[in-house]
Amino acid sequence: MIDTVLFDLDGTLLSMDMDKFMHSYFEGISNSFCRLVEPAALIKNIMSATRYMVENTQSDKTNQKAFEEEFERLMGCDIAPLMDRFELFYRTDFKKLESIAYNQPICSKVVDMVKSKGYEVVLATNPLFPRIAIEERVRWTGIDVNCFKTITSFEEMHYCKPQIEYYQEIMEIINKRPENCLMIGNDVEEDMIAHKLGMKTFLVDTHLIKRGDKLPPVDYIGGYQDLYNFVLNELPDLKEKAV
Repeated sequence: MIDTVLFDLDGTLLSMDMDKFMHSYFEGISNSFCRLVEPAALIKNIMSATRYMVENTQSDKTNQKAFEEEFERLMGCDIAPLMDRFELFYRTDFKKLESIAYNQPICSKVVDMVKSKGYEVVLATNPLFPRIAIEERVRWTGIDVNCFKTITSFEEMHYCKPQIEYYQEIMEIINKRPENCLMIGNDVEEDMIAHKLGMKTFLVDTHLIKRGDKLPPVDYIGGYQDLYNFVLNELPDLKEKAV
């Protein structure tokens, strides 16, 4: 029986054009770091270190550690001042990117309904960003960040999407079995891979990300209104069953 719902963030709970967001994100990074390091080299090394982090499957390294080790190797210097500047950026200029996102009130209604029916909720966002940046983006959705039992972040997780180990680690953290979980996301490769672990899946196709021609097995598919109707009509009320 499903008793836990995992939600992706970007493109799912938070409606946005990811290409536009990433362009503005790197533009903001370039402006923030311009007096410390040459912007083009910085962006290149951030992307390379991120790619290394995504591909890393060494369980002894958090995503933060994997990123920072590779980033320091690529930069060829002590990156402590740069990491401090990253934190400053996330506390200041990062907030300006909210204008690129689109608040979908129906998403907060979906999360509220899932919670009201007695399900635990997990924010299963790809942990490429530090907690501060994730919580800021949650704020843009209008959803209370405290409603999530777990938020997968850069500092805590050891794997990224689309590694299946990412979902296995979530199961260990929340002490659940895959068959007790439903994964909701908009990325075919990164979110729907949870199906291989035994989770039920709902593919939100409003901001669909699909890199290949084939669609892997999914249990449910539809837009925001379809998701709302599914939670309203198809997801059992666990509180009623407990009575």
